[in-house]
Amino acid sequence: MQKITPFLWFDNQAEEAANFYASVFKNSKILDIARYGEAGAEVSGRPQGTVMTVEFELEGQRFVALNGGPIFRFTPAASFLVGCNKKGEVDALWGKLSEKGMALMELGEYPFSEKYGWIQDRYGLSWQLMFMGDRKIGQKITPTLMFVGEQCGNAEEAIKFYTSVFKNAEIAEILRYGQDEGPDKEGTVKHAAFTLESLGFAAMDSAYNHSFTFSEAISFMVNCQLQEEIDVYWRKLSVGSEAEQCGWLKDRHGVSWQIVPTALGEMLADKDPEKAKRVMEAMLKMKKIDIAGLKQAFEQQ
Repeated sequence: MQKITPFLWFDNQAEEAANFYASVFKNSKILDIARYGEAGAEVSGRPQGTVMTVEFELEGQRFVALNGGPIFRFTPAASFLVGCNKKGEVDALWGKLSEKGMALMELGEYPFSEKYGWIQDRYGLSWQLMFMGDRKIGQKITPTLMFVGEQCGNAEEAIKFYTSVFKNAEIAEILRYGQDEGPDKEGTVKHAAFTLESLGFAAMDSAYNHSFTFSEAISFMVNCQLQEEIDVYWRKLSVGSEAEQCGWLKDRHGVSWQIVPTALGEMLADKDPEKAKRVMEAMLKMKKIDIAGLKQAFEQQ
């Protein structure tokens, strides 16, 4: 199982969006669809029986989409960088993703790539499409964090922090801004690549006057086997109870994470709807997930 999974919050378009993305990218498919039960419907306000989450793969990478209502919106602070070895592939992806979308950086030639473009698609999700030339592409789609506003200049600190939190982690490269490169301070991060539990990430600082920052609409779900693992990630990543609920937390940089036991999905998918309902009700009362508490609710007679 993929240890860290990008988790995308939609209003009510999760299934539609997942199908659209699976049609855009190769080696892609829908894996599973979960629907709102009685307990989840009561809390969320979503109709019982409607789609709650859609698990899907794009280019062999796992994602989850949620129908959570209009609470959160995507912002370009978190985007997905797609590496391409052919210029024609960039053109094809741009044509599909730009339909009903909006260009953030027009498709064209830039100092760092002969063909590149940054697009916000019809659902508001941001994609960076880049021709990589002959460079080997190990991971096709890379979550990318842009540190702006009050967080600008913190990209390197964040990278070092994240690679200290996760055991299987490393910093691949950090490219820094030089002197007189726009508004960004010399030495801050122009582009960096790092890996957390086999999932590649990218990060950058941007001192431009952006009107957005990180949003809960994109979070990173960390799948855990044991309570001890949940406890460690929670202690290291969480900075305050105000942004905590049902396994969700926000870190010191405003990036959202979900620290989730693999057992939760198994319990919620149980064929006995009463068991699944009790587990959902127990989970909804928690901030940090307590596996023993979930099991107690599941096994209740």
